[in-house]
Amino acid sequence: MAKGIMIIDGICVPFDGEKNVLAVVRKAGIDIPTFCYYSDLSVYGACRMCMVEDTKTGKIEASCSMEPRDGMSIRTNTAGLLKHRRMILELLLASHDCNCTNCAKSGNCRLQELAQRFGVRHIRFPDTRPRYEMDYTSYAIFRDPNKCILCGDCVRVCEEKQGQGILDFAGRGSELQVMPAFDKKLSETKCVSCGQCAAVCTTGAITVNDQIGTAWKSIHDPQKRVVQIAPAVRVAIGEEFGYAPGENILDRVVSALKIMGVDEVYDTNFAADMTTISEAEEFLQRLQAGGPFPMFTSCCPAWVKYLELNDPKYLKNISTCKSPMQMFASVLKAKYAEKDASDGRTTYHIAIMPCTAKKMEAARDEFFHNGTPDVDLVLTTRELVDMIRETGIHLDELELESPDLPFGLGSGAAVIYGVTGGVAESVVRHCLPDKTKNALRQVRVSGIRGDAPIREVTYDVDGTEIKIAVVNGLVHAKELIADVEAGKRFYHLVEVMSCQGGCVGGAGQPYGLAAAKKDRGNGLYAADASALFKRAEKNPVVTAMLSDFGPQWCHDHLHVHYLTEE
Repeated sequence: MAKGIMIIDGICVPFDGEKNVLAVVRKAGIDIPTFCYYSDLSVYGACRMCMVEDTKTGKIEASCSMEPRDGMSIRTNTAGLLKHRRMILELLLASHDCNCTNCAKSGNCRLQELAQRFGVRHIRFPDTRPRYEMDYTSYAIFRDPNKCILCGDCVRVCEEKQGQGILDFAGRGSELQVMPAFDKKLSETKCVSCGQCAAVCTTGAITVNDQIGTAWKSIHDPQKRVVQIAPAVRVAIGEEFGYAPGENILDRVVSALKIMGVDEVYDTNFAADMTTISEAEEFLQRLQAGGPFPMFTSCCPAWVKYLELNDPKYLKNISTCKSPMQMFASVLKAKYAEKDASDGRTTYHIAIMPCTAKKMEAARDEFFHNGTPDVDLVLTTRELVDMIRETGIHLDELELESPDLPFGLGSGAAVIYGVTGGVAESVVRHCLPDKTKNALRQVRVSGIRGDAPIREVTYDVDGTEIKIAVVNGLVHAKELIADVEAGKRFYHLVEVMSCQGGCVGGAGQPYGLAAAKKDRGNGLYAADASALFKRAEKNPVVTAMLSDFGPQWCHDHLHVHYLTEE
């Protein structure tokens, strides 16, 4: 990697391995504006906001696509560059739907932020672009082409991180748009509802499907109750309130929800322990039966949808266990049936999730019974942030309150479900015959943790060598499946998480780059380290409840088959 010294605005700045001039400039403490640059994605260089001037030649270039060179001298803030950036902003605003007051991204919009920063108050050019139809058809996200600034971030994340290519550019010149092929609605495409396009969208062109109004209506209804919170939420929501990424503020969130009017708040970790036990037992049964292998984990709904749309022959390989969210729903409905009937109330089940695809999962036919969904409503972390702000609650001033019992108790194996590799590690902890602390330490350092695209580990279970893979991102899942089909790889168990870093990087979370997602994952590992017990089967409430339900009830209510009739 190149190293040397650049001169930036007259100041000597050393560089060592930075991939472009933009990174060196930011290292120097100068925030050059960008729309289309994300360090996690390829360089696109379309927005031209990051232009800098070479002091020797006077030439201006996009700093995101410039390689740093020893002795290079640039300026980042000249009269010409300032005029250039203001002109770009003015042209973007001229062709943008500037109805900001009721936009979901208002206050968190990059275009709005830079227009304010550069003092663009007057737009001299008329808006001559046609009005485009908005797309409400996805359960997970909402698309408004009238707010698109053609930065291409959604196109690249869909192709490069998820391998889907659902969105792309179409048309030419002033008619250029970002859209699905043939201008289809998202519901008509092979979109898996991962929502990563909404996570990187710089404006309000793609946003999470907002269900805050429905949530408030149910919370304020005295006849309704119950909320569950997924593990990844607790280590990310604090970022929006001044806490560091990875800081676990679950107890503050529970207090806030109680103030907001929620009657009972439960922890999805409880159901994750149920999922671990059920999935591990299913895996051991497959080992005895000789397959089918690999057994794919079933917790990520975007992954399940991907197989359903692209490789349905592998649906038989998906674990039959419901995801923790849906497993919890089955348990809640069963446990509250008599109580609801006796006191005239309704168990209205809201799940707070880091994932937009959970909205799609809750709407699947498999999870409707007697005409009603098992999970009535899914809120993302960001929707909960907006609700807390609407209420005016200051999290740092709240007394701490734990999730309600009996569904507030979870193991360390449950809390790591929110980070890539966590589901597989939890299953391994259950399956390994050696239950000592030293065995758990060996699992932790075996390579199952980390952020590599595909991680491979091998364990010995009762004399059988078990091969496990952990896949980080759908684009790498495609690669793994291709190698399995070609006979290049063989695995007994494969965990797939669609989003980078696992659920901590879900599209419903506050947006963060790879470093923030890693910190969130470390926060979950810290919660695991301090947990009262580390394995799912040590959760006394879960084991007692599974025993009370009995094998037949568990088989009927905690498992699901995605195979369609032929």
